[in-house]
Amino acid sequence: MESSAELIRWILENLNYWVVTLFMAIESSFIPFPSEVIVPPAAWKAMADDSMNIVLVVVFATIGANIGALVNYYLAKWLGRPLVYKFANSRIGHMCLLDEQKVRHAEDYFRRHGAASTFFGRLIPAVRQLISIPAGLAGMKMRPFLLYTTLGAGLWNIILALIGYLIYRLTPVKTTEDVYILATKYSHEIGYGILAIAVLVIAFLIYKGLKKTPKPEQPQD
Repeated sequence: MESSAELIRWILENLNYWVVTLFMAIESSFIPFPSEVIVPPAAWKAMADDSMNIVLVVVFATIGANIGALVNYYLAKWLGRPLVYKFANSRIGHMCLLDEQKVRHAEDYFRRHGAASTFFGRLIPAVRQLISIPAGLAGMKMRPFLLYTTLGAGLWNIILALIGYLIYRLTPVKTTEDVYILATKYSHEIGYGILAIAVLVIAFLIYKGLKKTPKPEQPQD
């Protein structure tokens, strides 16, 4: 516990594009690490001084998320379902906060929502880090996998960067550690809100599309 606190402190004191990329790759893989430690403090720092640019923070965070997602994808694809579940139930898997139920939950989510789940899953805290595993197990094609992953991870990173920006603009917070604490408090609620809006918009578009579909002509007597 003390070592993880030291790691978080080191990250918050040494934020740059390489640190953002590396730890977002770790966050996006099966290794548990909160993205709130990285993007909101980096975005806040980009506003507070000239060492980083907030747009590039999002870009490098998304590159890191893609790297981590690819690690999960290829591990699942190469190892196969039996070994993935065996790892999830192993001591090392449990140290990574994995278990069979979490992997099965991610698989069920992927099965219900198909390829688009690699987009929506990036916005759901309990699924975000694991959604690439069922994509790899299912052998999802690389182009749509990268497209949906980039869009989903990019949207999530924009949300996190916006939190950092708003903390800079609207609060008297003066340290990256305080930014991390505030971001952790609000990011999940905002993520679920954005997901709900996205689902409503897509449902509306589907409804409009169905209404425009011409009905088949009735045969004449």
